[in-house]
Amino acid sequence: MNCVVLDRDGTLIRHIPYLHDPSQVEVLPTVVAGITKLVQSGYKLFLHTNQSGIGRGYFSHADAIACNEELLKQIGLGHTLFEDVCVCPESPGQDALYRKPSPQYGLAIIEKYAIRKNNMCYMGDNVTDLLTAKNIGCMGVGVNTGVHDLREKLQELDMEKYFPVFDGFLDAVNYILYEFHL
Repeated sequence: MNCVVLDRDGTLIRHIPYLHDPSQVEVLPTVVAGITKLVQSGYKLFLHTNQSGIGRGYFSHADAIACNEELLKQIGLGHTLFEDVCVCPESPGQDALYRKPSPQYGLAIIEKYAIRKNNMCYMGDNVTDLLTAKNIGCMGVGVNTGVHDLREKLQELDMEKYFPVFDGFLDAVNYILYEFHL
């Protein structure tokens, strides 16, 4: 079984700091087409999102779930699109089990769904998404669709040679499907 673990803010939807209002959810260009291709190709999809606004008291877990539900509505492929969803409420500096770049959620997916590491890919717009992939030992693919220039951030950390970065979601999906042959 092949799977892709997706980040939410800046990857699937426009990044809005501390997003908690579902009316502000806006799916990014080519996301629906890319998600559709992954589903049609038999990939299992998971959502892994850091939501430090919960830990900081800016909004509730229910607010984050409502934004996830709006995301699913806009994608239009049903409310069971994701096999599992992990909303990490901790803020940086708090003890965290699943907050990226912790590998724990990815390792739990591997165990629960009997997925091999080389059949898993983490996709996101942030260095933490790609460090999560590194910490698991699976593939990581970046999308330069968030707030920060991901290529620049990777260069600053001397990590640009380890992770391909694409300017659009569909380009990243095509890489996974046709170039990497996950």
